[in-house]
Amino acid sequence: MNLSDLFDLSLRGRRDVIALEFRGQTYTFGEIDASSNRLSQLLARRGLKPGDRLCIYLANCIEMIDLYLACVKLGVIFVPINILYRDREITHILNDAEPLAVVSDASLVPAVPAWHPAELSAEAQAMSDERPRVFLDGDAPAGIIYTSGTTGTSKGAVLTHNNFAANAVNLVACWQITSADRFLLALPLFHVHGLGNGVHCWLLSGCRMRLLERFERQNAAETFLDFRPTLFFGVPTIYVRLLDFPEEQAREIGRFVRLFVSGSAPLPAQVLEEFRAKFGHTILERYGMSETLMNISNPYTAERRPGSVGLPLPGVSVRLLNEAGDAVAPGETGELYLKGPNVFGGYWRRPEATQASFRDGYFKTGDLAVREPDGYYTLCGRRSDLIISGGFNIYPREIEEFLQEQDEVAEAAVIGVPDRVRGEAPVAYVVLARAIEPESLEERCRAKLASFKVPREFIAVEQLPRNAMGKIQKHLLPQKAAR
Repeated sequence: MNLSDLFDLSLRGRRDVIALEFRGQTYTFGEIDASSNRLSQLLARRGLKPGDRLCIYLANCIEMIDLYLACVKLGVIFVPINILYRDREITHILNDAEPLAVVSDASLVPAVPAWHPAELSAEAQAMSDERPRVFLDGDAPAGIIYTSGTTGTSKGAVLTHNNFAANAVNLVACWQITSADRFLLALPLFHVHGLGNGVHCWLLSGCRMRLLERFERQNAAETFLDFRPTLFFGVPTIYVRLLDFPEEQAREIGRFVRLFVSGSAPLPAQVLEEFRAKFGHTILERYGMSETLMNISNPYTAERRPGSVGLPLPGVSVRLLNEAGDAVAPGETGELYLKGPNVFGGYWRRPEATQASFRDGYFKTGDLAVREPDGYYTLCGRRSDLIISGGFNIYPREIEEFLQEQDEVAEAAVIGVPDRVRGEAPVAYVVLARAIEPESLEERCRAKLASFKVPREFIAVEQLPRNAMGKIQKHLLPQKAAR
């Protein structure tokens, strides 16, 4: 089976049932099926065939869902691009993925043809709504998700139909998602949290989903009270914003939502406790990655432990190893290694990086954790210096390299500092070759990097601390206070 077979439980099995709400419009599963069939016919006419890549640079919209389903049905590899990325980052992905085209409503100057989503949708209206006859097995790649690497260049994690399917089946079963649910999705579809969890759980379960273009704190309470969802996925930053709701609204929302899920970044135990006191719900925290989708989750019916990501999901094998590769005892810290049907097979056209990422068939996550005697896992940090800000991954090397391209900057080091709203925020320490105002560095970063990668501060220092081998010792940099 492939994803089309799985999605047909809803697309064909619940054809006349309302599936989706977006910007005040409703769509049945049958309408979504027909619309994506027409679009797949158009993509085939434009030359796309199984194995080709199609890049998507869009904010959440109905066209993005149609495009994803069209790619799934046609065997085309869906390559979403973070809508916050700028020319530098977009160009790297386009050069690496070598797509036939990029779909965007922004004014891009890509090295490949750019197709406008509205024009595609209009042209597709004249196409047949018959599904294309393409045979795909479960090992066929369905998507390439780009995730920043420690070298500063993004690598594309190739996720198959089987990877996505195993993940969705696990979550629907373990979190008891059914067609009776009302699902509010405010997460971006270019991220595996919104796409791999949100869209796939919706289509597999056949529930009713309201898709938002983005999470907007100013009207979030009104949206909850209007749609009255039973299910909500968010990142810690969103849950911090929800704590601003008035007490009466929070209690009302807590009466109709049955499950709040948090991921993409560690959820502070204090936020979990404050949320439980205000909404009457214990947020379910889980642990996943772009390369593996979901791995570990707090249970739906048993204890949801503050600070813990819970227990391995069905079919997921977990090892905690020390630097020598030996298993650590309960209560001791080790690096997480993972194996299961959810784990990707490798990085796009990066055989050496792929080989380096696996050990005895297990994927090396780079994350450190402790396993309690009863099997619960708690994350302790990362072996790399990855920063997670508002659910987005930031690798300092990328920012450091850009800063060091500036004539005024001799050296740069970027670290993450605690931030109550975003979890972490990047701060840059720079050794200047000649004077420049911090505001000028910030402007240059904003012009070339995604907004969440722009350092909160630029701190000039005379030199960067190094060890005897010349390696920068970031832990010796002046620590900034949490905000």
